[in-house]
Amino acid sequence: MKKFLSLALLSSLLFVGINANAQGGNKPPEDKSKRPSPPAMASATTSDGVTIKIDYSQPSVKGREIGKDVEPMKDKVWRTGANEATVFEINKDVTINGKKLPAGKYGLFTIWNGNTWTVIFNKTWNQWGAFKYKSADDVLRVDVPSAPPASASEKMTFTVGNDGMVSLAWGNVGFDFTVK
Repeated sequence: MKKFLSLALLSSLLFVGINANAQGGNKPPEDKSKRPSPPAMASATTSDGVTIKIDYSQPSVKGREIGKDVEPMKDKVWRTGANEATVFEINKDVTINGKKLPAGKYGLFTIWNGNTWTVIFNKTWNQWGAFKYKSADDVLRVDVPSAPPASASEKMTFTVGNDGMVSLAWGNVGFDFTVK
């Protein structure tokens, strides 16, 4: 009787495992380029050999007012993009506007304060949005002035210059900081 029960239990577990696998265990990877806010990357290598990479998703303005109808909402932590948290990666220890940041990968978050932005480099980079953001994981915060782009940008866009200048432009809002 014990053998029969053991065999029945094993068969049931095997059937459940096969059924679960057939219902989605082998999904093809998501094509992120088909998202409404597609992925983008900005990168450059400075003359000092610092490689700067920013991996993010590009939300569009779509006629909405930034800060009112769509992120970033004033005085709140924002993932600085869409979908997964924006990832900022450097291959060497650097300074950001004169403040030290060790080499590594960081979640790039911001707080828009109207005339200024707080740029946050957080050790938890692999997360969706800012839902699990914890200020205790911040490695560095830098306040920078608002720097509206010369012309409005429909899609949020980061640029990284060979001089280490990092800029964000989205709609009529933006900011810059320097990596050295």
